[in-house]
Amino acid sequence: MKSDHAGNPTPRAWLPWLRWLLVSLIAAALVWTYMAFDLDQWLNLETLKQSHQSLQGWYEDTPARALVIYFLIYAIATAVSIPGATILTLGAGAIFGFGPGLLMVSFASSIGALLAFLVARYLLRDAVQRRFSGSLERINEGIERDGTFYLLTLRLVPLFPFWLVNLVMGLTPMKSGRYYVVSQLGMLPATIIYVNAGTQIAALESTQEILSPALLGSLILLGVFPVIARSLVAWARQRKLYAKWNRPPRYDRNLIVIGAGAGGLVSAYIAATVKAKVTLVESHQMGGDCLNTGCVPSKSLIRAAKIAKEIRHAESFGIHHASGTTDFKAVMERIRSVIRQIEPHDSVERYEGMGVEVLKGHARLISPWEVELTLSGHAPGLQKSAADAKKEVPSAATANRPRNAENVRRLTSRNIILATGAEPFIPDIPGLRQAGALTSESVWSLETLPARLVVLGGGPVGCELAQSFARLGSQVTLIEKHAHLLSKEDPEAAEVVRAALKEDGITILNDQTVVSVTTLPDSSCKRLILHRAGLASADRTANAGMQVECDTILCALGRRPRVEGYGLEDLGIALRPGQTIDTNMFQQTSLPNIYAVGDVSSPYKLTHAAAHQAWYASVNALFGRFKRFPNHSHAHRGVRPASAAIPRCTFTDPELAQVGLTEPEAIRHHVPYEVTRYHLDDLDRAIADGAAHGFIKILTVPGKDQILGVTIVGEHAGELLAEFVLAMRHGLGLNKILATVHTYPTWSEAGKFAAGVWKQSHAPRWLLPWVERLHTWERRE
Repeated sequence: MKSDHAGNPTPRAWLPWLRWLLVSLIAAALVWTYMAFDLDQWLNLETLKQSHQSLQGWYEDTPARALVIYFLIYAIATAVSIPGATILTLGAGAIFGFGPGLLMVSFASSIGALLAFLVARYLLRDAVQRRFSGSLERINEGIERDGTFYLLTLRLVPLFPFWLVNLVMGLTPMKSGRYYVVSQLGMLPATIIYVNAGTQIAALESTQEILSPALLGSLILLGVFPVIARSLVAWARQRKLYAKWNRPPRYDRNLIVIGAGAGGLVSAYIAATVKAKVTLVESHQMGGDCLNTGCVPSKSLIRAAKIAKEIRHAESFGIHHASGTTDFKAVMERIRSVIRQIEPHDSVERYEGMGVEVLKGHARLISPWEVELTLSGHAPGLQKSAADAKKEVPSAATANRPRNAENVRRLTSRNIILATGAEPFIPDIPGLRQAGALTSESVWSLETLPARLVVLGGGPVGCELAQSFARLGSQVTLIEKHAHLLSKEDPEAAEVVRAALKEDGITILNDQTVVSVTTLPDSSCKRLILHRAGLASADRTANAGMQVECDTILCALGRRPRVEGYGLEDLGIALRPGQTIDTNMFQQTSLPNIYAVGDVSSPYKLTHAAAHQAWYASVNALFGRFKRFPNHSHAHRGVRPASAAIPRCTFTDPELAQVGLTEPEAIRHHVPYEVTRYHLDDLDRAIADGAAHGFIKILTVPGKDQILGVTIVGEHAGELLAEFVLAMRHGLGLNKILATVHTYPTWSEAGKFAAGVWKQSHAPRWLLPWVERLHTWERRE
């Protein structure tokens, strides 16, 4: 059932029912017609042979009329999928001869196939796509990518019933024009054979004689020809792609991974697990940004800040005279301690113990299979072997570059994975760099708590750090150029976070952009000049703008992929408009043996997304010659698929977690949906914990329990989301969640109660009066 954006039925909600009624009536009419007129008696070889002479006489008397009538009969029979296309094709050859018969059948069959295709599309496709959207999404992607070759193969091989092909393809997103042209060409060889056989109708004893084993084998070979041709074209294209480089006679390694963040570590781990020879190159710190400057330190800071607030509000739990002072230096030392405790998980020793060769230095691609490594460490695993030293012959691309032979190695590998990550973006604002602006990487060098802190950027990182420093005692001003914080999230949920930040004393300035920064003389004070976002330069000059003063500036304005200095431009590896590396659904770059994962290529910029991509990249790199595995969470043409089930969480207090479609995304992409809300102030455990605020918002397919997206804002939102991620990933609906036993009293019960709200709104209310009458009758019995 269709619905408006609030989930209410639209005036056209009856259309699907009308379509099913039409389908039933048409099917019944076809069956009745076939049986009532005993068409099976007419559409057989014996009847055709008996009527041959009279039909030929009819054609000779009125040729144009005979052709038109036969054309219409053939097209209609094909359109409604009546059995007997083989006899009609033979009849065309027998009545009209080879030339006219071939011309007539070729067009009549293609037009009839197109009509059947359109009927299936109009009557059935929407319902089928809604009902099986999760299962069909991969098929839809395959049709969009390889539909022409797939359809051509089905048409060329007469083993597949053409009527079934018409109906099935009508349920896919293939364009009708492409369907018609491919069908016309693909059905032509078999049409030629059958029309030609019809010219010899007197000699035919059965339709089985038409396709001899040799002829059938030829058609099958013709059917697979498009696949073979496509493979040859791909092989030729790849030869041309690699023509400018000389492939090494042999490879030292199966895989080289550049970057030891989440994506690189998982890639190396998988390669070592399957006993491949893999080298992991890292120029800075093992564990990448997540361990050293991102997820781990920020969550440690958030925890300290939350404890500080809980102490200040301990009286609400009956604990009086609780007090505490912030020792910021001790907070930062604990953060470094947490990093040290987690470091062994990502350490050189651990990965070398798995069989990974770990090298520290800067890697640069000098060909699709060669990496030039400038060493920067002296650990035993970082030294050159004698065999490697002999191979260090400069190529034309590197011969003129200054280099120290003692610190440079040449590595060769069949495949390479780029996991170089991203770095914080600092805009080109006059005076910003001179003011010593910090980023999410450099903020961890602070030893004293900033008295006045300005945070630029109201995204996840900006909101998390702003709230943490405010709770620890800083006077924080948060500046965001958009009208709302967390602009990519559900507006209702983002507003809950905004209210929490304001409650923590943060000054929030929306619709503002910084145009200049001045460091005051003989002072550590910085003065920022702000103007309304989108204001033209001339208007800025005419207006003084707003002034904000602070001691420290923190930039949280997004991250820029690390693509420079790795030789990508020399190899011609394609970048997207946002300067991320362009990859396909197998994580391949424009050079198929070079893969990219994580922030350098992904639209998600999430540690778990990088690890997810790394599995596909490493497995495809090592085994892609035998079988390739498509990553269906890949953002095709910049659009994130609804079934990607890639979760994200902003770890403010309250947390904001999301998976699948948000309501604005559903509206933007014209996806029908219903909304179910469950407010966490109704959850027993939330009340007991003193955290009864926030909500769960679920988008579902209208009338069904299939989940399109979930947004949760509240305590433990990131943990609560996991159940919905599992459900979406494996095609489970809200009924399955409702039928699952949840421990009482826990936060996880919120998922079950949210599913219960959906169930209540979809109860068969029309049945309840009848059930009430049944109960009344049973009491009287």
